[in-house]
Amino acid sequence: MNRLGFLIARSLRDEAALQRLSAPQSALLDDLAGKRVALVGNARALSETRHGARIDAADLVIRINRAPMPMAESHGGRTDWLALAVRLGAADRDRIAPARILWMSPKRKRLDWRTASGPGFYLHPLADYRALAARLGATPTTGAMMIDLIARSDMARLELYGFDFFASLSLSGRRTAKQVPHDFKGESEWVRELVLADRRITRH
Repeated sequence: MNRLGFLIARSLRDEAALQRLSAPQSALLDDLAGKRVALVGNARALSETRHGARIDAADLVIRINRAPMPMAESHGGRTDWLALAVRLGAADRDRIAPARILWMSPKRKRLDWRTASGPGFYLHPLADYRALAARLGATPTTGAMMIDLIARSDMARLELYGFDFFASLSLSGRRTAKQVPHDFKGESEWVRELVLADRRITRH
């Protein structure tokens, strides 16, 4: 598909055509198999830690949206995959330099051609988004969608960093929990239950 075809498919909300640009979910699950995965959220509280070296030591480092990394000591510096629900500016794209971008948002109109045509591009299925939204009873965050996806893989470990469910707000914006359409209390309880049920998952 060329850029014009992409723009037409996006305008017409032609999900089947857009999905043809995506790596299959099975390929991502295969890539996750046997890996120690660090999923890095954007909670401000992460800046007060010294988790950076441990994050970078993971087999696969996944960050979210604009992936703020104020200090290597707390956040590390590697990004293998970037999970997006916002458009990424050129400066952030060059700074983060992910090998694979995953478009997690159901809002296809925000998806840009550079992202969709990039190597390893993945478009998260709307059915998966809707299933998680139904389970949570609210719009899931990008982080929750990634946790759900990774937890369904044969990964060796999933370590969560920077997930305090807006207790310390976010490094990537100034909005409060009341200004975003997510149920952070519900997501926190869901993650707590996942951690209890799956010993591969740890939240730091």
